Amino acid sequence: MEASTDINRLLEIMAALRQPETGCPWDIVQTFETIKPYTIEEAYEVADAIERKDPDDLCEELGDLLLQVVFHARIAEEAGLFSFGDVVAAITRKMIRRHPHVFARSDADTPDAVKAQWDRIKQQEKAERLARRAARGSADDPDTGYLGSVQRSFPALTEALKLQERAAKVGFDWSDAAPILDKIEEEIGELREALAENTPEKVKDELGDLIFALVNIGRHVGAEPEQALRGTNTKFRNRFSYIETSLQASGETLQGASLERMEELWQAAKGKV
Repeated sequence: MEASTDINRLLEIMAALRQPETGCPWDIVQTFETIKPYTIEEAYEVADAIERKDPDDLCEELGDLLLQVVFHARIAEEAGLFSFGDVVAAITRKMIRRHPHVFARSDADTPDAVKAQWDRIKQQEKAERLARRAARGSADDPDTGYLGSVQRSFPALTEALKLQERAAKVGFDWSDAAPILDKIEEEIGELREALAENTPEKVKDELGDLIFALVNIGRHVGAEPEQALRGTNTKFRNRFSYIETSLQASGETLQGASLERMEELWQAAKGKV
């Protein structure tokens, strides 16, 4: 079997990998649940390639992410749930419906008007989903309540941001960033108390409150929390790498260096990377 630009070749490959008698032993036993972590990981690797501005890696990582879609669709098809074609049909139908200003008549001719129109259509789709679930007799409704549209499956920072943005649409929000700083100081105080009491559950709770408040101020000042933290992660990587290479250059090792020595090099790194 040879590579091809035709999506059908990828579908054929996945079908061959899942073939019980002749397929790959690892692929055959996978389920939605077991490959879910890989799906999330591949999405992050796409984001990483974009951040590094590496088009070759981006092309490869997008392929890896597409494979995850094909994998899930194949498992679903084997279970008689839906096929890859159904996935394509669903998203094409959704994109056509959500862009009437392109594919039908609509007076949405500005970014703000398009966004408002998009939100209205999403609400219509949500009502239709609820009706379908009710018709199926489904008691498990993840969309209950005003915040129900914010998926729990998001990374925690992203979920916090989207919850705050959603609440802000109905006026449940700080007027500006300054009071949030007071809230952050309050949460730090409560975290200090929890640490002093040495109660792990309360420490975890207060730490969550502090992080939630930090996300909030990031939202108010236009610093998307996930990207802000990613930038700090990159900075930490670079500075720690400076420590490592500096130690190696002087015949030392990370394992053998004292904290004081590493702190000395960390301070030096701050002026370089």
